[in-house]
Amino acid sequence: MLKLSPAQRSELRSEAHGLSPVVMIGEAGLTPAVMKEIDHGLNAHGLIKVRVFGDDREKRIGFYESICTELQAAPIQHIGKLLVLYRPKVDAEKEVSGKRGKGLREVTIVKPSGIRKPTVTKVMVKGNERVTFGGNIKRAKTRQTSKKKRALGE
Repeated sequence: MLKLSPAQRSELRSEAHGLSPVVMIGEAGLTPAVMKEIDHGLNAHGLIKVRVFGDDREKRIGFYESICTELQAAPIQHIGKLLVLYRPKVDAEKEVSGKRGKGLREVTIVKPSGIRKPTVTKVMVKGNERVTFGGNIKRAKTRQTSKKKRALGE
């Protein structure tokens, strides 16, 4: 089981407030499929909520403890039938080799053409470009720097 300080737990509790439950545990309890889904949710999001259906409080506490020990997750909060779990995300190491921006992305442009069907086109847009309301592609303006920074050469 992962241990967190009270300050870290408090911060994660506030982040989890707006989340919806990702996994729901039903009558069958903690099946291997449910554990797999919880593990997948922790890998994808890091912080998840799990809803437990059933009125037995002792069972819910048992589920909470077994999930945390088996999946090496930290217990954040247990309120009623909601369990909040945290495990740091394991991201694939993304190497940043001096690149800036997001690269190319595909954008669908839909232009209305009066009475006929609207025209739909798919376009590749660079990271520094945007699509206007009319469907035109414009390059984003460079960020302005202050006169002081320009004078200093930064």
